[in-house]
Amino acid sequence: MRRAAPRHDRDAGGPADVLAAKAELREEVWAAMRAAKVARFPGAAGRIPNFTGAEAAADRLRALPEWVSAVTIKANPDAAQLPVRQRALEDGKTVYMAVPRLASPEPFFALDPDHLAEPPRKAASITGAARSARRVLLSDLAPVDLVVMGSVAAAEDGARLGKGGGFADLEFALAAEAGLIGPQTICVTTVHDLQLRAAGAIPLTSHDVPVDVIITPERVIDCRGRRVRRPRAGIEWDHLTQEKIAAMPLLAARHPRRR
Repeated sequence: MRRAAPRHDRDAGGPADVLAAKAELREEVWAAMRAAKVARFPGAAGRIPNFTGAEAAADRLRALPEWVSAVTIKANPDAAQLPVRQRALEDGKTVYMAVPRLASPEPFFALDPDHLAEPPRKAASITGAARSARRVLLSDLAPVDLVVMGSVAAAEDGARLGKGGGFADLEFALAAEAGLIGPQTICVTTVHDLQLRAAGAIPLTSHDVPVDVIITPERVIDCRGRRVRRPRAGIEWDHLTQEKIAAMPLLAARHPRRR
């Protein structure tokens, strides 16, 4: 019997019908990747899928002018984007990566390519970052030149679907609020072609952050000419449960009721 995939959207914020549509689309994508055998261990369901061709997608991203000019990169910690983080370190870029679920008083790893305890391939993993990176506060970060986000699905209008926890959107909102991400900061994602959807196919809530560029092993899709709007600056507190706020020291310290 197949073990049930972990759920990450039980305390997600937004309209119930939109959340249900998102959940259905996630299951559709995970099933398609499983059937095509393009999801690497430990499987797609319940995750940002680690996909066959992730290295080729990272190489395509590496060739973009926005990548070449970037000095600091904020990247998600999922296995699918490990090749991206590795190449960033190899190219001499500083990599900021969130501690899983932001569940730490110092919720970010700062990876300095000049001061790694092990090679970039290992240092770019979550376990490697624990050895090679400094754990830092949001206030310790420098402005970010490029944001790399993991996706369960991505659409040609830039709409992005995560695994349901909302952490990528929260990280973006926190960094934007701190002035580390601005209107011109480029957001990208790497996915398998099976994770692509047509414009308008991904339902959105008001806090969902779109991407500017989608990179697959086969192509680069620039969404900027038709990209859906980014959310307004700041955290949408009414989309967060008290349990989620309490579990993240960074959020708990910023909650309006604490001020």
